[in-house]
Amino acid sequence: MRLWSVHPVYLDAKGLTACWREGLLARKVLLGETRGYRNHPQLSRFKTASDPLAAIDRFLAAVLAEAQSRGYHYDASKINLNADPVTVQVTRGQIEYEVEHLKKKLAGRDRSAYERLLTVEDIALNPLFTLTEGEIESWETSFSSTRHNSSRSEDTFPLVIS
Repeated sequence: MRLWSVHPVYLDAKGLTACWREGLLARKVLLGETRGYRNHPQLSRFKTASDPLAAIDRFLAAVLAEAQSRGYHYDASKINLNADPVTVQVTRGQIEYEVEHLKKKLAGRDRSAYERLLTVEDIALNPLFTLTEGEIESWETSFSSTRHNSSRSEDTFPLVIS
């Protein structure tokens, strides 16, 4: 499960669809409608939000809007588009990690999306999130300090996050 903090505009078709499906699964978990994934680390930031269901609905609304802008037909009735405004903080270190992770995925899956991401100078976030200073989030279980702290690839760019 990967619930991207970066704006869904950077995801390729496969990544956007996976984000939608995984977000809907996360929503079911938050509603108590499934036994699986209840303790998945990616859910912790939604669970600690002031209104967890509103947080996942706002997250999914951004994914839905991106899908619609591409002409995809996701079922909007699966979420509450009128969810109360809520924000969740995400650290700069987490965003930097996610961008690097996304670049690796796109490099092997969608070269044009990868090339577009390389040109981005100001990384936008999913509108649910607000940026705060800090390292990679503690719930990020796929993080490896040796991988993250190793020398960066030539395709790495200094991040400006909006």
